[in-house]
Amino acid sequence: MLKKLLAAALFFGAGAVPALAHPDHVHGHGSFMTGFLHPLFGTDHILAMVAVGLWASLLGGRALWLVPAAFVGTMTIGFAAALSGWELPLVEPMILSSVVVIGLLTAVALRVPTWAGMVLVGFFALFHGHAHGEELGSAGALSFGIGFAIATALLHAVGVGAGLALGRAAGGETGRLVTRIAGALTAAGGLWLAIAG
Repeated sequence: MLKKLLAAALFFGAGAVPALAHPDHVHGHGSFMTGFLHPLFGTDHILAMVAVGLWASLLGGRALWLVPAAFVGTMTIGFAAALSGWELPLVEPMILSSVVVIGLLTAVALRVPTWAGMVLVGFFALFHGHAHGEELGSAGALSFGIGFAIATALLHAVGVGAGLALGRAAGGETGRLVTRIAGALTAAGGLWLAIAG
């Protein structure tokens, strides 16, 4: 059983490959599908968003949905800020930092009040949303925004679901340990992306 759980943890960390280019925004500017695919074609986005779900699964209770919801909500604010021309410095470094920090929070299973978890992930979400806004293209902000918000929520759900499933499959502390290992691998993936980039 432990071998299977460790294999699952390695699977979650296997996303630590060089960041893929985002979809071509020259064609289908701002479409729902372009927005939906946008987070799915950046390893940094995937790792951060799944890690939010993993950490939320360790926090438990209302954090299971409030922490991911805070990410999605604040990300839309960052998106709107980019569209309005508000400059945000260090967007890409902060996105990579989010992978490392949220991965480490999961690795150490840091227990914080739900509101504190919401604030922390919301801070990083601002940069993720701004990056989406910078790469929008020329039209269709609403459909693009809805698309990436749904994709982000689904990635969070994958993280929450994986964390809860690991906890049930391994029973208590062993499952939490595997989830924490997945967080450590996520943080390592973020560091690797920063060095490789």
